[in-house]
Amino acid sequence: MILDYAYDLLSKKITDDLRIQDVRIGPFLSAVILSDGRCGFAATSDSKTGCCKKENRDFSEFTPMKITGEKVADLFTLSKDSYIISTLRNAVMNALSADEIYSGNHKVIENCDPIDLIDLSPDKTFTLVGAFQSYINRIHSSGNRLYVLEMNENALSDDQKQFYVPGEDYMKVIPLSDVVIITGLSLVNRTLDNILSAIPEKAITVVAGPSASVVPDILFNHNVDIIGATVITDPDRLLELACQGGAGYHLFRYCAKKICIVRSSER
Repeated sequence: MILDYAYDLLSKKITDDLRIQDVRIGPFLSAVILSDGRCGFAATSDSKTGCCKKENRDFSEFTPMKITGEKVADLFTLSKDSYIISTLRNAVMNALSADEIYSGNHKVIENCDPIDLIDLSPDKTFTLVGAFQSYINRIHSSGNRLYVLEMNENALSDDQKQFYVPGEDYMKVIPLSDVVIITGLSLVNRTLDNILSAIPEKAITVVAGPSASVVPDILFNHNVDIIGATVITDPDRLLELACQGGAGYHLFRYCAKKICIVRSSER
């Protein structure tokens, strides 16, 4: 799976002395600072694990009060899993990926949203995987056909529900699409591989959102054309935002900027 490829690649670049210096795990967003100063973030994984049950109590490594100061390498070799460990791995992977964004055979465009790089002239079929609110309105107003794949219909407003397609029905609409824009959360919940496998060869494929900030070449090798990524500009503010209940969309007001990473080579 794509996320596993990223783990494998980044884990080879982790030095033995690299540690987690600080961490905040909020209800929606989590953030880490590494001992070399790099910072990263991730959507907080689902915490409905029954951890309050006595048989699920855990006081071992990478549990509360046993995270800061731990080696990053140990995080990637743990055999156990939990929502905290999953969240930490994604946030650390995001931090480690920062160096990869500005290297490799691709172009980086600062302060840019992927929708600004796409031809919105009519007679195309767009599929959004995730309820991107600003994209829904902009694509609909352009006169193009629009589908929005979502697990939760209530993520769309009443006037947007005309575009709703249940997430499990992705094979009914993605093969018909000229442009597919996918939420980066599909990396976190491990649905991206199936979605990418259904996209027609000639379609434009975009992965966008804060969780999309991973090693670009891995996504490009799976026929992604544009990555809408996030660069943190104020790590201290990121920590504060996470522990005050901040979500991904808060990042761009307080501590981050949008960038687009565009694949340079032809398919």
